[in-house]
Amino acid sequence: MDHNVDIEYEGGGKMSRNGSASDERGMNRQPLLSKNRVNTSSQIAIVGSNICPIESLDYEILENDLFKQDWRSRKKVEIFQYVVLKWTLALLIGVLTGLVAFFNNLGVENIAGFKFLLTSKFMLQHRYYEAFAVFAGINLFLALLAGLLCAYIAPAAAGSGIPEVKAYLNGIDSHSILAPSTLFVKIFGSILGVAAGFVVGKEGPMVHTGACIANLLGQGGSRKYHLTWKWLRYFKNDRDRRDLITCGSAAGVAAAFRAPVGGVLFALEEAASWWRSALLWRTFFTTAVVAVVLRSLIGFCRSGKCGLFGEGGLIMFDINGTIPDYNMVDLVAVILIGVIGGILGSLYNYFVDKVVRTYSYINGKGPMIRVFLVGLISLLTSCCAYGLPWFTNCVPCPVGLSVECPTVGRSGSYKFFQCQPGHYNDLASLLLNTNDDAIRSLFGSTNANEFRISTLAIFFLAMYILGIITYGIAIPSGLFIPVILAGSSYGRLVGTLLVSISNLDVGLFALLGAASFLGGTMRMTVSLCVILLELTNNLLMLPLMMLVLLISKSVADNFNKGVYDQIVRMKGLPFLEAHAEPYMRHLVAGDVVSGPLITFSGVEKVSNIVHSLRMTSHNGFPVIDEPPFLEAPELCGVVLRSHLIVLLKGKMFTKQRRLTGTEALQRYHAFDFAKAGLGKGPKMEDLDVTPEEMEMYVDLHPITNTSPYTVVETMSLAKAAVAFRELGLRHLCVVPKTPGRPPVVGILTRHDFMPQHILGLYPGIDKRH
Repeated sequence: MDHNVDIEYEGGGKMSRNGSASDERGMNRQPLLSKNRVNTSSQIAIVGSNICPIESLDYEILENDLFKQDWRSRKKVEIFQYVVLKWTLALLIGVLTGLVAFFNNLGVENIAGFKFLLTSKFMLQHRYYEAFAVFAGINLFLALLAGLLCAYIAPAAAGSGIPEVKAYLNGIDSHSILAPSTLFVKIFGSILGVAAGFVVGKEGPMVHTGACIANLLGQGGSRKYHLTWKWLRYFKNDRDRRDLITCGSAAGVAAAFRAPVGGVLFALEEAASWWRSALLWRTFFTTAVVAVVLRSLIGFCRSGKCGLFGEGGLIMFDINGTIPDYNMVDLVAVILIGVIGGILGSLYNYFVDKVVRTYSYINGKGPMIRVFLVGLISLLTSCCAYGLPWFTNCVPCPVGLSVECPTVGRSGSYKFFQCQPGHYNDLASLLLNTNDDAIRSLFGSTNANEFRISTLAIFFLAMYILGIITYGIAIPSGLFIPVILAGSSYGRLVGTLLVSISNLDVGLFALLGAASFLGGTMRMTVSLCVILLELTNNLLMLPLMMLVLLISKSVADNFNKGVYDQIVRMKGLPFLEAHAEPYMRHLVAGDVVSGPLITFSGVEKVSNIVHSLRMTSHNGFPVIDEPPFLEAPELCGVVLRSHLIVLLKGKMFTKQRRLTGTEALQRYHAFDFAKAGLGKGPKMEDLDVTPEEMEMYVDLHPITNTSPYTVVETMSLAKAAVAFRELGLRHLCVVPKTPGRPPVVGILTRHDFMPQHILGLYPGIDKRH
């Protein structure tokens, strides 16, 4: 299925082209269970709602002769151009992500506003069935449109996108993760999905959107859509693209929550697997640009030129007017909220995992089934939003309110619904509103008795259940908003119960409830704390928020992993954790290398290379220098599959076996071997080699990475795994400990560190120790 994946290697001794060992004695000395052990770990994973082939990214700096010559020959002006381009791209990522976030908000507010105004118009005329038909019909139309976009144009755009971005930054690539079509569907599908009334957020999709924008800029545009920029050739490598996509993911959070510092910390704590100080500075610059762009656009909208979108500023849920004053009872209540949030969060993750697994099976039946499932969940959500308020009684409007009660139009916290004059329906005020407005109402502190306990309980159950069953359908869907809605409702419920003995406001209890539920599901602490503080503009809540996040995360960690970690694992993405598993300490590197190992000579016969490339899907091959060029075999380095294909296409062959390095350096440039954009790499199908050329030779030295990372075969597998992840490698050579053997035992790739591979080889090993 996949022609560019890593299924690598085993062996000791050089394999001939038909796979037989030319040095059986070397093979027999290897500490392996079998001579031709093959890694059978999966080479496909679920991206969005689609099953895709995956391959590893190479964050290592390749030090072959061509790249060394390129660096030596670069002038100061070219180095300056490279630095300026890095900062220019960071600026562009910030500007474009800010514009997309504003367009997203503008679209959601106007579409949802039109829907609610039309529904309210029928309600005021007591035409309740027509009102439901309009409400459910518009929701269904928007939902089906989002589902069709996801099912037929870009299935990879379904879901949050954060697990896929997290996997990419860990070194896992798939053609569709950051494709232009994914970006298009992510933007419009998110607008349609949120406006359709689904219990989903646009925050997760914004992270994916920011990453897609960064990737599109970093790879120099898209050849498929005739958008290319040749002057971005400096960034045609995985290392620079990784940095740009880290900036993009941070910009996405900054744009979604209007939290620039929270965006940087989110990228550091949750998204990125590698970090350095230079990247911190550039990421901070990107999120600052996002904040400036959003502030300017929101200021423009306050003049009323943006339709129904004109409220709010950089602070989305401003509760700065409330000063927290807490006593011992409040601290006990906060600890209780943290414990409840941890338990409910871990339970939420458990059910999300089960539902997503079920939906993955259903989605595999075909695109029409995916769209049908979207329509079914849309109708269920509409029935809950419109039907549940009918089962609650109306509440008299409080005296002395500064806002209109009941609210007749779209926005406002006091929905008229079917009530008599001077009354409002508190459950309708939450359900028949946009998600952002519902959160503002729950965080509000003007009226402590605005929502009854029964209303908050019903709303919590509705958001909890709908949030679980909605995630996993074929629309872009974030988890932040459903979790905040459910958390703030039970937080406010606790605050309402304790209103007589507590000094804290019910709105602050709602904020703490949201924090506890976020900590229980996502297991982030620092970034969530800062994001919530930037969202609400209340720095005085910092000690309580830190306490509740630490408690909820600690409690939830006893039950399962964070929701994004669970989804990464469930989707089959071979994610490398920051720490090695305990059982890896009982194994050495030579115990898990898989095969067959295929090596090339420094000057190799063309037919041998072509045959090996056609017969295997390996992406890296050890290059061995042998007599007559050296007295004894020696590891020269590692050559990449893509570089071999470029070299073969250039047809710089010789009839005799001789070195042609100097000629190659004059003919080729490092950019000829630079990594192309998504899916545009060189393929074997493009090769046209004649029978005469097959008998000729080609010098591999100019394109061989002569300083590959190596470990001795007796190194602890745990140490090798940590080194592999920390260095961002794709290939790690395993060399023999004793002399007189072939210079390379095998190559370790990320699939060799996967638990299913190791535990498959050693089923009796104790996983806990």
